[in-house]
Amino acid sequence: MSSSFGTLFKVTTFGESHCPGVGAIVDGVPPRMALTAEDIQVQLDRRRPGQNKLGTDRNEADQVVILSGVEFGKTLGSPIGLMVKNKDQRPGDYGTMSQIPRPSHADYTYRAKYGTHASSGGGRASARETIARVAAGAIAEKFLFEEYGVEIVSWVSSVGHVDAPQVDMEQISRELVDGSDVRCPDAAAAKLMTDEILAVREAKDSVGGVLSCVCRNVPAGWGEPAFDRLEALMAHAMLSLPASKGFEIGSGFEGARQRGSVHNDPYVMKNGRLGTVSNRSGGVQGGISNGEPVYFRVAFKPTATIGHEQATVDYDGNPVTLAAKGRHDPCVVPRAVPIVESMAALVLADLALIQRMRG
Repeated sequence: MSSSFGTLFKVTTFGESHCPGVGAIVDGVPPRMALTAEDIQVQLDRRRPGQNKLGTDRNEADQVVILSGVEFGKTLGSPIGLMVKNKDQRPGDYGTMSQIPRPSHADYTYRAKYGTHASSGGGRASARETIARVAAGAIAEKFLFEEYGVEIVSWVSSVGHVDAPQVDMEQISRELVDGSDVRCPDAAAAKLMTDEILAVREAKDSVGGVLSCVCRNVPAGWGEPAFDRLEALMAHAMLSLPASKGFEIGSGFEGARQRGSVHNDPYVMKNGRLGTVSNRSGGVQGGISNGEPVYFRVAFKPTATIGHEQATVDYDGNPVTLAAKGRHDPCVVPRAVPIVESMAALVLADLALIQRMRG
């Protein structure tokens, strides 16, 4: 099913950008785990719109309600139902665009597939559907941390042509990341990124960027050979995100320029276990985690819906000039940080349960 993700730790999401609400059903959460709405709300607050001047003007509290699967603050082992209401809806902003497929948006492709599409806000193609992913991912993250000590941190490593210096992946924390509105831990780069986003916003344009993510304390042995390799599932998760256009793990494309004698990660003993001196593999070898931090990057394109005038055609092929209305992020990457973390958590939680089955 196109709205479901995972095998044992399985998530099914629902809702459109301007319908009454967005939500998820999370199946496979182990019983007797402490869980409250506050545990989930932390990540939703980091994702929600209207946080600062760098994002959309849409202002939503995005308060989650747990509908099922939890009693007296503990999970029951049954499906957990989650719901977030849409309150700041403005479907009228999209009236003039209903007959014009927005360039690089999913209006045309949804209509080609289903013969119809949501009349406002992009429907399921809107990044608003990621609320459900973040809510479900917060549960997965809690499970991973409590059972295995896994820590997942994402940050903005580039916006447009502005690149941040490499960070210490053992020391990077969400506190450091959230120290700036743009969610870049390097102060100098964060200032340049902020200036770039404000400039494109003023020009009614948009800009893309890259997020980095590290998953620490992932035990060796997670991931399946061949088709369900850890990095393949992580790529699936990240490339399922709205506006994502590229994924690389470890050395990524840069590794293709190196020789094996440079790229290989020699083994050493670390605290009584095998580890590697370097981590160009990104914590994964043969599709299975090796105990080193799992490290990857995700590229996001510029936001498709912009106020800048564009020459295009309507569904009948008539030439039109489109200056899109609505409230949209001039750059998606600052608010995508918790979304990437949540999808990483969903992948790892599923692989953890699969590995448990082996005893």
